[in-house]
Amino acid sequence: MSIRLGYQIPNFSYGTPVKDLFPTVIRQVREAEDAGFDAAFVMDHFYQLPGIGEPDEPMLEAYSALSALATATSRIQLSALVTGNTYRNPPMLAKTVTTLDVVSGGRAVLGIGAGWFELEHRQFGWEFGTFTDRFERLDEALQIIEPMLRGQRPTFDGKWYHTENAMNEPRIRDDLPIMLGGSGEKKTFALAARFAQHLNIICDPADLPRKLEALDQRCAEAGRDRSTLETSFLGFVMIDENGDRAREQQRAFLRRRGIDLDTLGDKERAAVTARQFVGDPDQVAADLKTRVLDPGVDGLIINLVTNGHQPGVVDLAGRTLRKLVD
Repeated sequence: MSIRLGYQIPNFSYGTPVKDLFPTVIRQVREAEDAGFDAAFVMDHFYQLPGIGEPDEPMLEAYSALSALATATSRIQLSALVTGNTYRNPPMLAKTVTTLDVVSGGRAVLGIGAGWFELEHRQFGWEFGTFTDRFERLDEALQIIEPMLRGQRPTFDGKWYHTENAMNEPRIRDDLPIMLGGSGEKKTFALAARFAQHLNIICDPADLPRKLEALDQRCAEAGRDRSTLETSFLGFVMIDENGDRAREQQRAFLRRRGIDLDTLGDKERAAVTARQFVGDPDQVAADLKTRVLDPGVDGLIINLVTNGHQPGVVDLAGRTLRKLVD
């Protein structure tokens, strides 16, 4: 597995009737496949996230959507970015992602994290627990899921989960990759060093040198060759052939979130836009290279939160960024 360039779909608010929603999703992912993206991702959430939209905005269940996308594509890898461990029983999740792998002909990736969106947990009736609880649960879950993906039948008796000779058939392969996603230098990175083939790092780009140094340390502690763990960074890209139009998209997006860039000081503006890469193709490419790839991250996962659903935009982003990671 290698994910040097990934496309994440962060929203389904397209201003269209619901019957037209999924055809728009299919078109984006086919466009990403043709433009050279290695993987396509949907979020594993049930409500829209703060900072992107309102909770009652459209949100599809991840694995149903991914299985449908598997039948509409042929090459691109498919994953959630990332699955919330708290939402599913671990053996059920192993079965779910393995079924996606079978349906897609071996193109599934298990992206997984500890879970964090408390509103979903409370309103759907899932136990949220403490930060420590959620990472204990993720650790136990991976001790079940990883062997099930490899064709083993784990018996596990933990604090949170229990299995007895848990079987996972059929499988199309025994090396379905695991991706951890998050920013935690101690817990998330340590789990990635133990279980994952890929780590998607979510942080301010200015923090990447420290994050990568911490990952080196976690791999050393686990006895893991750091070069065997691929990394990527999740960025918000707003791109247009006309850079001024892209910057206006950024302003409009932030205004809908109650933020007026024109009223912010330099420090506040930098904090609000740290993970945003905005402008014409050359400007976006240069910014991502300088702030993300030059510090040592292997690849890019981007979303096009303002206009990815518009025909041609995913293609423009793919053609622009593919050359950075080849």
